[in-house]
Amino acid sequence: MSACCVGCFVGLGCLRWAWKRCTHTGADDSATWPPATADEFEPVPHLSRIVLSVYEHDLHHPQFPPINGYRLNPDFVFKRVTYQQTKGHAPPYIIYLDHTRREIVTAIRGLNLSKESDYKMLLDNRLGKHMFDGGYVHHGLLNSAVWLLNEDSENLRRLWVENGSCYRMVFVGHSLGAGVAALLTALVVNHRDMLGGIPREMVRCYAIAPTRCMSLNLAVKYADVIYSVILQDDFLPRTPTPLEDIFESIFCLPCLLVMVCLRDTFIAEKKKLSDPRRLYAPGRLYHIVERKFCRCGRYPPEVRTAIPVDGRFEHIVLSCNATSDHAIIWIEREAEKALQLLQEKSCEAATTPPKVQRFERLQSIEKEHKDAIERAVSLKIPHADRMTDPEDEEKQPLTNKTEKDYNQQECPSKLEERDAPPRTATNWNKLVERLLRGPPCDRS
Repeated sequence: MSACCVGCFVGLGCLRWAWKRCTHTGADDSATWPPATADEFEPVPHLSRIVLSVYEHDLHHPQFPPINGYRLNPDFVFKRVTYQQTKGHAPPYIIYLDHTRREIVTAIRGLNLSKESDYKMLLDNRLGKHMFDGGYVHHGLLNSAVWLLNEDSENLRRLWVENGSCYRMVFVGHSLGAGVAALLTALVVNHRDMLGGIPREMVRCYAIAPTRCMSLNLAVKYADVIYSVILQDDFLPRTPTPLEDIFESIFCLPCLLVMVCLRDTFIAEKKKLSDPRRLYAPGRLYHIVERKFCRCGRYPPEVRTAIPVDGRFEHIVLSCNATSDHAIIWIEREAEKALQLLQEKSCEAATTPPKVQRFERLQSIEKEHKDAIERAVSLKIPHADRMTDPEDEEKQPLTNKTEKDYNQQECPSKLEERDAPPRTATNWNKLVERLLRGPPCDRS
């Protein structure tokens, strides 16, 4: 075979690769996922609105008023923490007591480009620096979660107990705050007794446009309590690039994303899965898709959901929307549209009573979680052999009540604690040490 023919074959191969890579869209990542239901996606728009309120200067006169969605009641805000109060240890957040929905919501804002403390938190990490609960986590975000719990764990416990222990404990964050919220949830789930013995099924986390913050085995392990919401082509949940590289080139981010895209394309999937230090977007994934290849404009958004093990948003999407899809205001609007469409479809296609549908969907979600854990073990994901059934490793036994039972039970306005022993403040720094395993590993 002549050198000319070899060159032609190589050229055709490169053209084929370039075509496939350049035409890869965000919709391709979840093409095989089943659609989400209206019931399970229903909390996302209103929680996005609560996170958006953390960005507001005046809650009574919001800069981003809701169009048709959820409106936050400023009178229900239990506590609001600013940068001056966190002193750089955590992003600003609010604790919101939602009596209408029976939720205690801790909402954490995302990265502030003008705050040096946020950059320090993101850059406080190294591959394999911190092992946690049999996996690896982002060091700076874990420290932020520990600080937040040291500050407000007693407030959260008191709110949950005083409201009759029937309110859900919800942690939600955007971008940087999503990573903090996810690791905060992992801490709470492992030490539920420190928050009044709250059952695992009453704890939820919604990580909106999250940064990669935990290794693959942990991302699958906590998929029953942590839900990540990603809009179409958002770059942050997809890139495993060290965050210091991203922010050193913040003014040439498109160039960096192209280079990351080229590099990761040539890394075998098996090699990615076998790296225990590689971090991922946490939990179950909800992917909002609103654009398709070779079609102009936005389409009615649809929501797909799964607990993927292999193929968990591994490829950067070469899209002009890769950064705009990260904005919380767009995510909130598109989530509201998607929920309306899901509710319309559920009304049109309803053939059985709603309670039966919810029960069947709950069973399918539990089965998906077990299947994902088994898939991780079969792929020989590092530390996946430690991923047992969540119910088997709780430090306190759970009751047989479901989340629906807690929501429907009579909820007294205040629970007396006459015989309760005095409690001391929980030191979450000491508690997190119990979950650390082994010495830090160096970058290879």
